[in-house]
Amino acid sequence: MEQVDASSKNDVRAETVVNLPQQARPSVSAAVVATNHLYSCWNRLRKSLNLTPEPEGMGVIEVIATLASIVLLVFTLPFSLCFAFKVVQEYERAVIFRLGRLRTGGARGPGIFFVLPCVDTYCKVDLRTVSFDVAPQEVLTKDSVTVTVDAVIYYRVQEPLNAVVKVNNYSHSTRLLAATTLRNVLGTRNLSEILSDREAIAHMMQTALDDATDPWGVKVERVEIKDVRLPVQLQRAMAAEAEAAREARAKVIAAEGEMKASRALKEASDVMAESPAALQLRYLQTLNSISAEKNSTIIFPLPLDILTPFLRPTQSRHFQSGYPASEPLSPLPQ
Repeated sequence: MEQVDASSKNDVRAETVVNLPQQARPSVSAAVVATNHLYSCWNRLRKSLNLTPEPEGMGVIEVIATLASIVLLVFTLPFSLCFAFKVVQEYERAVIFRLGRLRTGGARGPGIFFVLPCVDTYCKVDLRTVSFDVAPQEVLTKDSVTVTVDAVIYYRVQEPLNAVVKVNNYSHSTRLLAATTLRNVLGTRNLSEILSDREAIAHMMQTALDDATDPWGVKVERVEIKDVRLPVQLQRAMAAEAEAAREARAKVIAAEGEMKASRALKEASDVMAESPAALQLRYLQTLNSISAEKNSTIIFPLPLDILTPFLRPTQSRHFQSGYPASEPLSPLPQ
């Protein structure tokens, strides 16, 4: 291919020389010869230095500038070595441009690499994981509730060449895309889903960001929802609703406890009714528990048997008169 291209170039130059006037032919022929000589010198130098060929080929100006840079590097030795050799760290890669064109062979590093002064420029790319906070975003949820949500994003550069060539500033672009994706994802969820399904929302955001930043050579590793802030009025309404629900549950629990206690008391009364001595023992146990406490209560135990003779005549008169014992007698008319 190189021989065919060289023969075609020589044919074009020969036709150009033939088409020129007779007076301009010697100067043009000398220029063509000089150009061919420069191309041959550049090919031999490229093979000797094991330089990779450029993808689209180099023009005459670029060849001359490269040769001049090499000559300058040679004549300024050893001081030029300080500008020709560069070092990148283990977590960095260098993307080299020669006269504005991307060098073949991919990104250089880690370690030392060689650049030609005045014609080569390079850009360092950090491959470590970077984290940043997404600014708080006011989002209108699916059920028309305004909430303020912020998140944290973890990403790293996976393809240094794409991160330099295909996007102007991959870090700033990723930040803007993260804020937009956060609003878009939360706008499709209800408030209850945002408060309860944070992991699912974070996973959805990570997938969307990873697909969008893949052409830039950026890999989104993790997304976390930090905080969801609600309006003050909505917080008060939700607190009142939760308090009412707790009070309702407390009343239901108290009613169930009263029902169980009444059943237990009924069973205890049935047991005590079968044995009159059990009631007396319970009475003595109550006195013991009261006396054990430190209080100023004085209790005079009075057996009911003492009052029985006084109550029986009154009850018998009431029954003889035809009135129940619980109702008082009305006075006789005069």
